[in-house]
Amino acid sequence: MAGKGGLYGCQDPACWRRVRDLHWAVVEAKGSERKGLTGLEKWYQEELPVALAGRKEKHLTQAEVVKLMQWKLTRGKFRPRLQQLVATNSQETVERCTRKAFQLLPDVAAAITELSQLKAVGPATASAILAAGAPEVVAFMADEAVESIPGLTPIKYSLKHYIRYLDRIQLCTKKLNEVDTEKGWTPHQVEMCLWAWAVAQKLCPVLLQTLCLGEEEAGEDARATKKQKTK
Repeated sequence: MAGKGGLYGCQDPACWRRVRDLHWAVVEAKGSERKGLTGLEKWYQEELPVALAGRKEKHLTQAEVVKLMQWKLTRGKFRPRLQQLVATNSQETVERCTRKAFQLLPDVAAAITELSQLKAVGPATASAILAAGAPEVVAFMADEAVESIPGLTPIKYSLKHYIRYLDRIQLCTKKLNEVDTEKGWTPHQVEMCLWAWAVAQKLCPVLLQTLCLGEEEAGEDARATKKQKTK
């Protein structure tokens, strides 16, 4: 079970699945303070992957990269300058770089280096592009997910730091698939769970009250209940 150490150290796949099921409720809570987030999240998590899968060669259009940046900035720290700068990339350059990046996988470092040629695209944005089309290989570098993993703070938005993060995510994914009879865990799903867990703790902790309690926390909860009954 997940205790005070957080979700990353949890060994119970059922707990991870319950957190995964809370994703959209957490998005709605976050969306109450970030206008347009729910629609952008739906586009990124559901519509964009379908569009990419339907193309002969995976690539993003210039408009999709601009919208992806809008999603990323709405979800995290808003930097209008990045939104403006990413829009200056030409359609031809975007399609060429994103197509080549997907072809370079599973060499994630090479794929991110290729995408970093685009204006305003660093390792974090590059990871979002790749995770949309290859969630079985890549995890998005969400601040909340990185901060949920021991030893990765302070965050550095460098390729080296991203690879350290991805290694830890992939290790967690492997462990979950080894113990979960349902299998099917991907780095992107693990990252989404870590994000949902971290955001829920801050914005809507009530969603986490009935699941994933560690032994110490469960004990405190049981003692409180017993005390109330005694009174």
